[in-house]
Amino acid sequence: MSLTKLDPLTSDQVQQARSDRILIVDDEPDVREILSRWLAREGYQCATVANADEACEQLRDGNFALLVTDIMMPGVSGIDLLSTVKQKFPDVAVLMATAADDRETAIEALEIGAFGYIVKPFERNEVAINVVSALERRRLVLASQQYEQRLEERVREQTEDIRRSREEILLRLIAAQELRHDETGAHIRRIGLYSEVLASRMGRPEHHAETLRLASPMHDVGKIGIPDAILLKPGKLDDDEWDIMETHTMIGERILEGTSISLLHTAEQIAIAHHEKWDGSGYPKGLAGEDIPESARIVAVLDVYDALVNDRVYRPAVPEQDALAIMDRGRGSHFDPDIYDAFRAALPELRVIQSRLRDKPH
Repeated sequence: MSLTKLDPLTSDQVQQARSDRILIVDDEPDVREILSRWLAREGYQCATVANADEACEQLRDGNFALLVTDIMMPGVSGIDLLSTVKQKFPDVAVLMATAADDRETAIEALEIGAFGYIVKPFERNEVAINVVSALERRRLVLASQQYEQRLEERVREQTEDIRRSREEILLRLIAAQELRHDETGAHIRRIGLYSEVLASRMGRPEHHAETLRLASPMHDVGKIGIPDAILLKPGKLDDDEWDIMETHTMIGERILEGTSISLLHTAEQIAIAHHEKWDGSGYPKGLAGEDIPESARIVAVLDVYDALVNDRVYRPAVPEQDALAIMDRGRGSHFDPDIYDAFRAALPELRVIQSRLRDKPH
């Protein structure tokens, strides 16, 4: 097995290494004594124990940077101790001590995660060099881990900034809708929250549900292009007016099309298709079944529900029981039956949103 070659240590690195505590594990008292004495003369603080169990107790109670352990010990071997240390005390470097004829075991220890090994009978200079190198390698590993943690945190922060930015963009577009039609302000916010709840109820991933929460309020963005005389008419629309009103789906598509942002692409699909019907009798393209994007099928149910149970300029709110009776008749014709069933199951959560975000009084 090849070992990473370390660059020569500077005096500052050596001094830094010598501020670390070392735990020596060997069943032979003389070996513990000589290693402890040598390393103390090099400026290290050392503690010694006779077996693996005592070593684990010391590691739990003390702040050690390096463990120097014999491989061949009665009871728990040095190899087993190494495995335990790598699992329970991953920040502790391990240096193995082995007999001259047991290098294969030492190589095995390196593969498990030891930072090096020293061979009995010991040479004082060899011990010192290996200890300093092991501590410096530990320092580099910890520095790398800290860098990766900082990098991950920075990525998380940047991802959150992007999420907030895209949400703000959509909220500003939504605000443009509210300027045209005050009563839709709470409606479009409710649709977003409804959509998130319903997507979660359907078992969709969290990120998918969040995308729907942000994209679905754009379903009626095309109404920006509808004349006020039609949009705000306090009564039923005639056939010509309905033809104009229905163009809001295509206007919404034109506003949102051509984007490379997946969130806006979802908003585009909802804007063009949320008035399509499961049986193909909707508008503007007469799509049917699963040809209608799922996001639009979800919003289709929620948009009708919210429109029925809230006041509109052309009629007062319908009691929820009556609204649901009307909607039940559209299961399998107007609405995707599976999505409609999930909507029915999610009603308790939707009612909480409904009561929290009410329309402004006329």
